[in-house]
Amino acid sequence: VGLLIVLSYMILKPFLFVIMWGIIIAVGIYPLFKKLAALLGNRKKLASTIITLFALALLIVPSYFFFFFAIGGIKNLAAELEQGTFKVPPPSESVAEWPIIGKPVYEAWKLASVNLEGAIKAFEPQIKEFASNILSGILGLGSTILLTLVSIIIAGALMAKAESGEIVARKAFKILIGKKGEGFTELAGATIRSVVQGVLGVAFIQSLLSGIVMLIFNIPLAGLWAVIVLFLAIIQLPPLLILIPVAAYGFSILDTTSAIIFLVLCVFISISDAFLKPIFLGRGVDVPTLVILLGAIGGMMLAGVIGLFVGAVSATSIGSADF
Repeated sequence: VGLLIVLSYMILKPFLFVIMWGIIIAVGIYPLFKKLAALLGNRKKLASTIITLFALALLIVPSYFFFFFAIGGIKNLAAELEQGTFKVPPPSESVAEWPIIGKPVYEAWKLASVNLEGAIKAFEPQIKEFASNILSGILGLGSTILLTLVSIIIAGALMAKAESGEIVARKAFKILIGKKGEGFTELAGATIRSVVQGVLGVAFIQSLLSGIVMLIFNIPLAGLWAVIVLFLAIIQLPPLLILIPVAAYGFSILDTTSAIIFLVLCVFISISDAFLKPIFLGRGVDVPTLVILLGAIGGMMLAGVIGLFVGAVSATSIGSADF
């Protein structure tokens, strides 16, 4: 029996991430599925199909435009560099007054604006490493999007069979932890939905707002920066890590008033999670928001994106008075 368990795990291991992500998506959007199914006269398969197609479109369309603009921007940059038409605008004198990094940034920026070829040669190792990291990041993002597409399809199938899936989950938890298993099933589902709303939902809002603001102010590669903001927000790092450099660049291409407004909006977007998370995180769960947030962050550090949910469920079960 032990050998069969080990072999089964080894066979299914390549698919575990996709299946787990599909389960998380299904649990997270299940309330929406129930409402839609009720509106359609309890036609669950139709509701599941509509939600799946909508979710696929919601992922595919922005991804297409992101890769289209990102790859197009890189090609245009390469063509301008090859033709010698690419020009770097000179830095403002205020850049040199930035604390700690101001002087070296000003000198490197000024060199690039006066002698681009010399700047490229001077920073050739750093440019090669940065380009390699960007390429790896784009390829990694592509594989992640592909896996998410498969997970969405799995989530659609799971929602169509939600009732039987819930029965299996209740039986499994009852075997593992006894009489409290049924309550734990409800708690786990509520926690997953809470994290979807409070972590991924807030990250998506910050990323969307960042992209819209950058498009309004004509910041180059706005889609790329918005995706980076999404990634930073998911792993609980402040979006200002990327928005501040972008805002600093804004001072070189925008007039002073527009650049200041853009900077203020960037700061507001970055700190917006301070009031958005208390609104979304912990809804429907009788556990302090801080407990769920610590569990999600700890799980993320331990096991990546899936750890967001596993850690939050674990922390919630410990923090709940019922367990």
